[in-house]
Amino acid sequence: MTREMASRYNHHEVESGCYDFWLENKCFESGKDLKKPPFCIVIPPPNVTGKLHLGHAWDGTLQDMIIRYKQLKGYDTLWVPGCDHAGIATQAKVEEKLRKQGLSRYDLGREKFLEITWNWKHEYHEFMLEQWRTLGLSLDYRKERFTLDEGLSKAVRKVFVELYNKGLIYKGYRIINWDPVQKTALSNIEVIYRETESHMYYFRYYLEGSKEKFLEVATTRPETMFGDVCVVVHPEDERYCSWIGKNVINPANGMPLPIIADSYVDREFGTGAMKCTPAHDPNDFLIGEKYGLDKPICMNTDGSMNEICGKYQGLDRFECREVLLKDCKAAGTLIKIEKHLNQVGYSERSKAIVEPYLSEQWFVKMEPLAKQALDNQKGKGKVNFYPERFEKIFIGWMNNVEDWCISRQLWWGHRIPAWYHKESGQVQVSVEPPKDLENWVQDEDVLDTWFSSALWPFSTLGWPDKTADFERYYP
Repeated sequence: MTREMASRYNHHEVESGCYDFWLENKCFESGKDLKKPPFCIVIPPPNVTGKLHLGHAWDGTLQDMIIRYKQLKGYDTLWVPGCDHAGIATQAKVEEKLRKQGLSRYDLGREKFLEITWNWKHEYHEFMLEQWRTLGLSLDYRKERFTLDEGLSKAVRKVFVELYNKGLIYKGYRIINWDPVQKTALSNIEVIYRETESHMYYFRYYLEGSKEKFLEVATTRPETMFGDVCVVVHPEDERYCSWIGKNVINPANGMPLPIIADSYVDREFGTGAMKCTPAHDPNDFLIGEKYGLDKPICMNTDGSMNEICGKYQGLDRFECREVLLKDCKAAGTLIKIEKHLNQVGYSERSKAIVEPYLSEQWFVKMEPLAKQALDNQKGKGKVNFYPERFEKIFIGWMNNVEDWCISRQLWWGHRIPAWYHKESGQVQVSVEPPKDLENWVQDEDVLDTWFSSALWPFSTLGWPDKTADFERYYP
């Protein structure tokens, strides 16, 4: 009996039937013939922030071509599907949805907010599955993983604890990128710099005890003057040699500031006399560390001015700027304002201007790890880069790494496995919580989403357990 051919080709019907056939016949399942050589791809996990886009389709198609080619060449192929919880990106999406309802995460509390976020994840995960199906990707769905599933979470805790015990993870105060809207630390890649027409403000810092002699000091951020601890000049700048060791008066709060010398100062920038605010500038922080200076913080986490700012307390940082300028003009300490092109950092998620901010965070010591990577490039385990020019970029990056801030003041993500004793303050860092949990409080922060993403190639195969998949498919 013959079947009549449709007058028009219906790709929906044909492709759907093909994919159903492939799934029913287990065409994408790995491990059917262990005599064949293994070949594995772990999918770069898409974020559960929404539906897949054209870039995912392109990337998935390339991987699909490779995995099918290897299968035809006689390999036992495994293509591991999965998705990433995407920490700040997903939380920003959920909080945006809540704002439209007139709510914030603080109105809901941590537990309820996480429940809503998990529902978001389930909803968009279903979209992804359907989109993968539409693309016809040859994924082994039995092996699907999620960065917040228990297996991967166990791997995250294990690595954190091991690095902590080796002294490679520590908690300390450093300058970080701070988002005053989402109230969290940000990675460098989440800060978008734009050339912005801002202003350079010039102030009179009067010599202590004088109403005539003053240093002219320029800044683009007058609101941070409340955190000034000194004025720095170049030791070979003849204009200021006689000023070194004396005090000038901070026009923002009337406090005396010592004048110190350091070769870091660029004599050609501004007036050559630089105000030093160690809690609100990364370079000033280094000067503060070098000379053992105080590091007063003049802002709250929401970007408003704090108690050390006197009558300006409670004002938004930019509102404070305008009021302070008005007051300094009236007092005769504001000299002039000039237009100035400046690279201003904006939060990728909230679009707020990012504040360099002294904050207690968790960090990974990167220099010892970078050294291992560089040594590896000189030995048998060298990584081949395509195109080759990217190896130079990699080496340059490894030679200039800074400690990695891994803590985020968010709720969606891997919570840091550190507990503080309610009475003694003792810190316990462990894979499992303390047995007498009622006497301990867990650290509120979660890990940077890239902490778990970095483990993805092997945690998806079962590591830290020596599973059959890990033994067979991990290189």
